[in-house]
Amino acid sequence: MADVQQLRVQEAVDTMVKSLERENIRKMQGLMFRCSAGCCEDSQASMQQVHQCIERCHAPLAQAQALVTSELEKFQDRLARCTMHCNDKAKDSIDAGSKESQVKRQLESCVTKCVDDHMNLIPTMTKKMKESLSSIQK
Repeated sequence: MADVQQLRVQEAVDTMVKSLERENIRKMQGLMFRCSAGCCEDSQASMQQVHQCIERCHAPLAQAQALVTSELEKFQDRLARCTMHCNDKAKDSIDAGSKESQVKRQLESCVTKCVDDHMNLIPTMTKKMKESLSSIQK
């Protein structure tokens, strides 16, 4: 993928992840640490009970992190498939005898369209993840 296009996607995804971290994940981390500290306050609990309590406290955060990772992987896979399709079309054009400069323009145009299409998916993906994260927090 062209460097400029890759940078556009990276910056948009970074902005989204920072927003999720600030607005959702960070709150969950605070709850997890406070909950875990509460587990350690129980002087009557066995070591195993304290450990299980801490694991229960950590579960929502682990679920949230897995959700974000999974969504980002799906997004990345879709974008990669789109750009691979562009590469295949470019190879087919070269094989059919098209000029390299023309194929290069077509490839750049195709990759730009992939990036534009996927950039347009980010707001919906962000909304979906925020809704999912909010339901985990409850």
